[in-house]
Amino acid sequence: RLMADAARARGDVLEHLLFSGGPGLGKTSLAFVLAEETGAPLRITSGPALDKAKDLVGILSQLERGSILFIDEIHRLPREVEEYLYGAMDRFAIEWTLDAGVHARLLKLDLQPFTLLGATTREALLSPPFRSRFGHALRFEPYPAAELERILARSAQLLGVDITAEGVALLAGHARGTPRVANRLLRRARDVAQTAGLARI
Repeated sequence: RLMADAARARGDVLEHLLFSGGPGLGKTSLAFVLAEETGAPLRITSGPALDKAKDLVGILSQLERGSILFIDEIHRLPREVEEYLYGAMDRFAIEWTLDAGVHARLLKLDLQPFTLLGATTREALLSPPFRSRFGHALRFEPYPAAELERILARSAQLLGVDITAEGVALLAGHARGTPRVANRLLRRARDVAQTAGLARI
C-alpha cells in the first residue's frame, strides 16, 4: 500500500515487483488486489506461454501507461525472452534485430511505462541480473492458523455454508498454512455435510 500510494502521489507507475512463495499462498490474488487498488489495467500470462520473444513483444506493445503485467511461473521464461525483458523493465523500450547478415537492422520500440509483477515458486531459478531489476521482492510465507480461520469464515459466508468455530479451527489445522488448501477442504466438508444431511459443518 505504501509503494502504491507513493507512486500514485508522484504520478508514477508502481515499481516492478517479484512475488515468491509456495503455491496457493495468494500471489495471483495480490496481483488482482493491486490492479483494483491502483485502477491499473491487468494483463495476465505465464512463463511457459512466452516461449518466443515475439510473444512478449506483442504483449508489451499493447500495454497502456500504468498497466500491470503479471507473469506467473516467471522462473520458466526462456533465457531469450528474459533478456528481452531487461530493456523493457529498465528503459521501457525493447530492441530486436530484423533480417540477418548484411541486411540486418536493429529496431527499437518504445513502450508505455508499466509494472511487471513476477510470481514464482522457485526464486533461486531466476538469474541474478533478472532478480536485480525488480524494485522489491515479496516472499509469501504459510499463513498462521488464526489467519486461515478468518479466510475460512469468509469463504463459508460466500458459499452459504453454516460452519461452527470448531469446524473452522479443524479445517485450518489441516490446511498446511495454505489458503487454497483450506478452501478446498471447506468445499469437501460442505459436500460431506450435504450428503449426510447435516445442517452445519
